[in-house]
Amino acid sequence: MNKALLLMLFMVFYNGASSNGIGVGATATTARPEVVNIGAIFTFDSVIGKIAKLAIALAVEDVNSDPENLNGTKLTLKMQNTKSSDFLGIIEALQFLENDTVAIIGPQFSATAHVISHIADELKVPLLSFAATDPTLSPTQFPFLVRTTRSDLFQMTAVADLVFYYEWRDVIAIYVNDDFGRNAIAALGDKLAEKRRKISYKVPLNPKATKDEITNALISVSSMESRILILHIYTSWGLQVLTEARNLMMMASGYVWIATDWFSTIIDTDPSLPFISTDDIQGVLTLKMYTPESEHKKKFKLRWSNLTSSRRVNGSSFGLNTYGLYAYDSVRHLAVALDSFFARGENISFSNDSNLNELGGRKLNLDALNMFNGGSQLLQSILEVNTTGLTRSIKFNPDGNLINPAFEVINVIGTGTRTIGYWSNSSGFSLDPPEKPQRKLQSNGSSTGIQRLYSVIWPGQTTQKPRGWVFPDNGRKLRLGVPNRVSYREFVRHRIHWLLH
Repeated sequence: MNKALLLMLFMVFYNGASSNGIGVGATATTARPEVVNIGAIFTFDSVIGKIAKLAIALAVEDVNSDPENLNGTKLTLKMQNTKSSDFLGIIEALQFLENDTVAIIGPQFSATAHVISHIADELKVPLLSFAATDPTLSPTQFPFLVRTTRSDLFQMTAVADLVFYYEWRDVIAIYVNDDFGRNAIAALGDKLAEKRRKISYKVPLNPKATKDEITNALISVSSMESRILILHIYTSWGLQVLTEARNLMMMASGYVWIATDWFSTIIDTDPSLPFISTDDIQGVLTLKMYTPESEHKKKFKLRWSNLTSSRRVNGSSFGLNTYGLYAYDSVRHLAVALDSFFARGENISFSNDSNLNELGGRKLNLDALNMFNGGSQLLQSILEVNTTGLTRSIKFNPDGNLINPAFEVINVIGTGTRTIGYWSNSSGFSLDPPEKPQRKLQSNGSSTGIQRLYSVIWPGQTTQKPRGWVFPDNGRKLRLGVPNRVSYREFVRHRIHWLLH
């Protein structure tokens, strides 16, 4: 669809304020303006959003409190609550672009990012998304969307490596049926195929799934052959899936649950969770985006704890999750990029978009939207800046992804969690964090090798690795014919053992 036409369709529903446009001629500030307008769009009351809201505000405060960051220029931040609505996200992005906004932190959801990215491309305003992980959000198609978090392409590579590591062959994917879920599971399917593994059954769930829908989906899963379940859904109702699974006896011995980082995000946000819901989540494996420890991070975590110690309201917890770290770093990275932008002699100016003028902007309020003349130059600065933040090195590779993707592998056990190892895109699994020298396997077996994880306590309180499959309730039983000859018995016994294991 033509981008200008796409904008027209949105603006039919958009009751914008009176135009503050500047006409066909561009207006410009000085190279070092007193203030720079930035925006942020996400869902305030979500598990990710409530942490990001405070993290972004703290980042802006830190940038503005140190005159060396932007040589006296201040960031003016306005946040908009999308309330989990893609449509509101579109409207709020358009409102920002009426007010000479040079960059937007967000959006939070991948589906929203797919649409808003077209608007950002047209008006040359960079988006820095700290939470849109859909692997199809590529810079080739969406050049003005900068993903300041990890793509699910890497997370699904780690999941596929887990399946291969434990020698399972088939998995069942339970996922939210939208861009975020479908595209990640498609990536998982590709990565499994590379290792001659596969997704044997897919269970797409409505983004606003009800309890009955979840239960019915799990009943269908329970009749399948595979017992390796990959759970890639939203933090808002992910725990309900595990609760219903327990009610259906699907958290028992023989099952394997691998939850993507939505689960570790919930645990980080509310560290008391394993103590509250032990029976529902016992033995689950989950991934967590790995961010190395540093003095900067330790100080920020202490500051966060002091700020949020009295903020728990109506059961809402404010533990610092990884997306909060990436949200903070997104603002700091933008500030460094703006400083580089100004240092090269660029200035901030806006002008009307000729494509929008041709559509008859007066009737649709399109003349209220301004194109950022220096948007391409600021985007280049964002992608070129190499800085260090709470998540350590913030640098993009030529594909537009943050360098050195890595994840922790976490096992929920007893009344808490335990890190059983790490995965990195460069070295696979290891017992040590990726930045440490990897231990080598000695000939006498006295040390551990690179491709190793600590032992896992699986559902059902067992340390024995689950076989990963059962004879399906809806399948045909395997019938074996055994020749009654003495010379064949050892061969037949060996082959039957191989088939069953």
